[in-house]
Amino acid sequence: MPQELTKGQNAALSVNDVVVSIVLTAAADLSALLVTAEGKVRSDSDFVFFNQPTGPGVRLQPGAPGQAAELAVSLSAIPADVEQVRAVITLDDAASSFGRSAPPTARLSDASGNVLYEYRIDGLDTESIVIALELYRRQGSWKVRAVGQGYAGGFAALVTDHGVSVDDAPAPTPAVTGAAPTMVPPAAPAHQSTNGGTAGTHAAPPPAPAAPQAPEVSLTKKKRVNLSKGQKVTLRKDGGVALTQVRMGLGWDPVSSRGLFGSRSSSSIDLDASAVMFAGTKVSDIVFYGALQSDDRAVVHSGDNLTGDGAGDDEVITVDLTRVDPTVTTIVFIVTSFRGQTFEQIANAFCRLVDAPQGTELARFTLQGGMPFTAVAMAKVYRQGGEWKLQAIGEGFDAKTASKAIPHLGRFLND
Repeated sequence: MPQELTKGQNAALSVNDVVVSIVLTAAADLSALLVTAEGKVRSDSDFVFFNQPTGPGVRLQPGAPGQAAELAVSLSAIPADVEQVRAVITLDDAASSFGRSAPPTARLSDASGNVLYEYRIDGLDTESIVIALELYRRQGSWKVRAVGQGYAGGFAALVTDHGVSVDDAPAPTPAVTGAAPTMVPPAAPAHQSTNGGTAGTHAAPPPAPAAPQAPEVSLTKKKRVNLSKGQKVTLRKDGGVALTQVRMGLGWDPVSSRGLFGSRSSSSIDLDASAVMFAGTKVSDIVFYGALQSDDRAVVHSGDNLTGDGAGDDEVITVDLTRVDPTVTTIVFIVTSFRGQTFEQIANAFCRLVDAPQGTELARFTLQGGMPFTAVAMAKVYRQGGEWKLQAIGEGFDAKTASKAIPHLGRFLND
């Protein structure tokens, strides 16, 4: 009888050859990403899917009747610099979601078909993609982890976050010299569904043009710095002294509307500020209204709807840079809309950096214009060259809570 796994649970593997399969009622595909310790593929050949059914130690094979293809994995053939093999389920209909059908079940079997582990992926809602299982190395052995991480950003966003090159044009024919074709992700071509139906043509959106990089500025001036999107700041104040404790104040106002007889009203908006801490590309801690302090006690949240120094701060997150766990490389500050209102209904959203001991405002970033999203990454602080820096982000996405926001944050880690 297989062992049932719960989300986040891991278990040891005692066999070398395993098969990942899925059971679900909706049409879907199974694919694999082979990633290094940094969470990235080494090249596009580390992405196994229906247009590229084999990779180093991993291949797609026909699944059970009416089900998606399976992933056959030979653990001894996985390259030494690959730390994890992530199994990804993608619905054929990108406009659909897992919440419309029974939860999918991921199974891990041995080469003889004996089911070793089974994981029912509960809790999915609007997502059409989920990282189901992860095979990973630990002290010279292999283990399996039940992940169940839904990904609402689209398939192209998921594979791009893992380092796969995405091209919405057809792959060019290789030249005689042996040049490799450009990788085309599953979102691009029409394909035959692995569970018997014919999937429609998936058109990958054209890549957004690269935004011009704002110049890096310093805090050595005797006035507050007004940041633009993407702008970076070295966290040193006058005299070149590194800041030790900073406060990130986040604020916003609901957009009021004119009602009957000229009265003005505003809807009840519940926004939450959070700080997501990353060690490389892995989340190490989350500080939000439900967990007001990080494990290292370096990041502290003021709580819901409290006012910080100066007018307008709705929530404040204090960071003692000297106490941040040395494995933490980036802290991303986000704001999420718990009730689902978009930032088109929110005005004057801003974040500001304050020198906590002095109470002096050092920098401010104001979000210009409403966005049709329920979350926004406002800014991040990150280590570079032995010191901390701040970067304004101001990018929107859809997530109502900090945990739902995590799959969207990978693209902000390497800017």
